[in-house]
Amino acid sequence: MKNGNLRNITKKLLSDNWYKLYKYIFEYQREDGEWEKQEREVYDCGDAAATLLYNVEKQTVILTRQFRMPTYQNENQQGDGMQIEVCAGLLEGDAPDYCSKKEALEETGYKLDTVTKIFDSYMVPGTVMQKVHFFIASYTEAQKVTKGGGADDETENIEVLEYSFDKAFAMIASGEIKDAKTVMLLQHAKIVNLFES
Repeated sequence: MKNGNLRNITKKLLSDNWYKLYKYIFEYQREDGEWEKQEREVYDCGDAAATLLYNVEKQTVILTRQFRMPTYQNENQQGDGMQIEVCAGLLEGDAPDYCSKKEALEETGYKLDTVTKIFDSYMVPGTVMQKVHFFIASYTEAQKVTKGGGADDETENIEVLEYSFDKAFAMIASGEIKDAKTVMLLQHAKIVNLFES
């Protein structure tokens, strides 16, 4: 869909070191009809999938813990840059549901049969182009086929965690979980009463 309030869009690549950083220059028509020039930097790291693994019988969820340099630089509560998160990863050309299963296997060691998509979200719409596809998936102990921990070539060093859902949900309020995608998926589970049998 085109936006009639935009014109004269130009795009300049600023960096292609890891992912791509662009500078967009454009004109935007205000409500009073005047056109104003705007400039925005947009980071394109590709779309992603995030998945909450849950077990209703055990009342548990599988989460991960790993180092995140940006949070270390922004003084997260623990102060060590470690983040507790749901498993997630970039699509890199794969379908979102395939990526969801692939990342779950790589990061947690669970081979999922099915995943259920619940919504999409732009996590930082002011600067980051990325759209995240959100999934939930039930798991059993029989599906644990590897130790997990992340792909060997991605230097992830992931710790696999299993918490009761109540504990994980309480960790939002305590500040132990600050990752947005994890907060959103845990809140979704609470809203839809995922753990009520």
